[in-house]
Amino acid sequence: MENGRDPLLSIKKDLDNLVGEKVKITANKGRRQVVEREGTLEGTYPSLFVVRLEGDSGRRVSYTYVDVLTEMVKLSLNNSGGEKILKFPVNS
Repeated sequence: MENGRDPLLSIKKDLDNLVGEKVKITANKGRRQVVEREGTLEGTYPSLFVVRLEGDSGRRVSYTYVDVLTEMVKLSLNNSGGEKILKFPVNS
C-alpha cells in the first residue's frame, strides 16, 4: 500500500455514499459468463456490499470490494441523467 492508502477502504467509502441508489452490476462469473443485474445498493459492510435486486422478489446479492478492485464486478449508477459507469482509482 503506497502512501498509506488502502484501495479497498477507498472503494468502501465511495460505496458508502451511494447506499440507497439504483445501480447496475456487471459481474464476470468466469468462462465467458457475464451476468448483468439491476438493483438498489442496500448496505456496505467491512468486507462486502449488498445489492437488493429489482423484480426478483427482493433477492439480495453480495460482492466483495476485492471483486470491484480486480474488475470482476463493475458498477454503473442509474439515475435520471442516464447511466454512469463508476470508476475506482487504484493507485492514484
